[in-house]
Amino acid sequence: MTTHPDAVPRAPALRIRDLHKTYGNGVQALKGVSLDVAPGDFFALLGPNGAGKSTLIGIVSSLVNLSGGGVEVFGIDLAARRGDAMRQIGLVPQEINFNMFEQPLDILVNYAGFYGIPRAQAEQRAEAELRRAHLWDKARMMSRTLSGGMKRRLMIARAMMTAPRLLILDEPTAGVDIEIRRDMWRVLREINAAGTTIILTTHYLEEAESLCRNLAIIDHGTIVEQGPMRALLAKLDVEGFLFDIDGTLPATLPAIANATLAARDDHTLELDMPRAMNLNGVFDVLDAAGIRVRSMRTKSNRLEELFVRLTGQPGEAA
Repeated sequence: MTTHPDAVPRAPALRIRDLHKTYGNGVQALKGVSLDVAPGDFFALLGPNGAGKSTLIGIVSSLVNLSGGGVEVFGIDLAARRGDAMRQIGLVPQEINFNMFEQPLDILVNYAGFYGIPRAQAEQRAEAELRRAHLWDKARMMSRTLSGGMKRRLMIARAMMTAPRLLILDEPTAGVDIEIRRDMWRVLREINAAGTTIILTTHYLEEAESLCRNLAIIDHGTIVEQGPMRALLAKLDVEGFLFDIDGTLPATLPAIANATLAARDDHTLELDMPRAMNLNGVFDVLDAAGIRVRSMRTKSNRLEELFVRLTGQPGEAA
């Protein structure tokens, strides 16, 4: 019997088993972490600062030595075949670390040269990556003149110069404004759609909810939850809504059994209610109190609620 090629299981893009890391000062940064990331996935690794995210990524990218456990990249054992494993990975660190006095085109071509890519091929690839990052018109400008968002996109373009099968971003949007973050999201979606597996470490939870299909939440060096984004969000039994009100709100709001109703401002109501509860009953109570709802929207974001529930900490840790 012949097995169809599509039926042959593919090795995970990343497989981590029982990963431990204890630093010289005795701090246990990782305490037996295990997870799989499927090829082609857009995967989020979430956790507050100090949870172990950067240590885990440092081990996978060979910047940090592990204390125990194992790592495989597309079936390649990191300890046994480090060079082969590293050729599968592109890394975008949190800090901007290119020469500000070089031009973007030169930054990419020179980076490719470190990996033995012939110059003619590197120049072609650099043009393609700069175009994808919407930076081709800046290719011959001094990099220090680029905006913050452009510099971040240049970091991604540089990492893609080796055509990695797995792109890892270690909190790439930490400390940048929402406009720059959304600009980067667009580029990352394009890269993922083209077939590159992406792992994003972040503590900006709306980033993960917007971009990622699967996630793991790490806290104090252990994975406290992992799985599909939708399945994890479905675990929440509370749903939140915002109501835009015609006119102004009364001084006293009506009570709604099993729900919490509060005024966000003079024209907006905030409602938290059990997911199984019928909204029609809520509207009946509001109507009886003379409150007319002009429009409604879902509160953002549900992942924040899940994070707080699992770790006891707010998502955007200081």
